[in-house]
Amino acid sequence: MSETVSYDEPSAQKQFSVEIKSDTLKGLVTIISALVDEVKFSITPDGMTLKAVDAAHVAMMEMSVDKGAFESFYAEDCEIGLDLDKVKSVLKLASGVDLVRMEQDPATGRLVFKIGNITREMAILDPTSFGDPKVPDLHLKASVGISVDELKRGISAADTISDHVTMRAGPERFEMSCEGDTDSVNLAVEKASLVELNADTDVCSMFPLDYFSNIIKAVPNGTVINMELDNDYPMKILFGIADKHVSVNYLLAPRIESE
Repeated sequence: MSETVSYDEPSAQKQFSVEIKSDTLKGLVTIISALVDEVKFSITPDGMTLKAVDAAHVAMMEMSVDKGAFESFYAEDCEIGLDLDKVKSVLKLASGVDLVRMEQDPATGRLVFKIGNITREMAILDPTSFGDPKVPDLHLKASVGISVDELKRGISAADTISDHVTMRAGPERFEMSCEGDTDSVNLAVEKASLVELNADTDVCSMFPLDYFSNIIKAVPNGTVINMELDNDYPMKILFGIADKHVSVNYLLAPRIESE
């Protein structure tokens, strides 16, 4: 694995100049795009962070990318707003082994992508046009560690059954179930088959299946997901990628059925 290099180019007066493997960048964009199409990155010499909430305020995410995720990294404190659809179009030009160089042109303010012999300049979005969502500090009763592959199988089974999914966790097992008008499906995983299960009592909450599905399907296979649950509370969905140099925290609001 290449060693991350932090370098300084004061003569170029660049605020931001990095190199990253195309597969790593594609993974980041896929995860963020599960929730939003435009995003603001807050950048420091140590890495990048973002907070985003979807238009319906059903889900929000927090991502931290430390400089170890990059092949080289130089940054001053700055903020950059990006249209992720444009970034996706650039990444279509890259193979899995390509390095993508990104730097901000000090003369134009544009973000410059370089992949091999191709250079693409992109206007950035005004970072002041983005809100700064506050992530609530929740202390939930149950924690479940499970392979994302297991959750993807459960979602595939549930896709045609209902538009919501019920999560249950207790001292001995985790369950994900969907109940439709005529059919139902249930994924039940005993404690011994989970990566982790911490629950002193049974908890249960219902969530919109489309949001949960979009989030989980964006996560690379083989990743361990940690879910924190409580009764009729938002669910935390936490995981790391890129050798843990990237940490992701989603919050998904529950679906509360009226009496």
